[in-house]
Amino acid sequence: MVTATSVQKFILFTLGSWYLEANRKLPEPVAIVISKATFIDLLMKANLAGKQARAIYKNLEDLEKQKYISYANRSLALTKKGQKLFARLYKELRPYVNVIHALKQTNPLSYTKKAQTILTQKLSAS
Repeated sequence: MVTATSVQKFILFTLGSWYLEANRKLPEPVAIVISKATFIDLLMKANLAGKQARAIYKNLEDLEKQKYISYANRSLALTKKGQKLFARLYKELRPYVNVIHALKQTNPLSYTKKAQTILTQKLSAS
């Protein structure tokens, strides 16, 4: 059994997260879909991928061969297997994302009464 690489997991997680957010505000029978080209463009424009478009496309094809995603009627979708992996990744990463979100929502200093301020000195390379 071939398992997804870390890059493929990242792409799958990004696709699953995109669908989660894009469809959150829509009524139940209505859903937004995304094509491969549009998804690759999204990754590139949002600087979410450090790869070239061709490498992302190849990873999407590999995810399709491994049955994590499907591409029918010009739309990408997570398969049952892909949904399981996304749910596992989401569950693993959620606590970390919550920390970042909480610290961005509220000033980090508001969580403590005794934070110290110090002056730092940058050393110059001679």
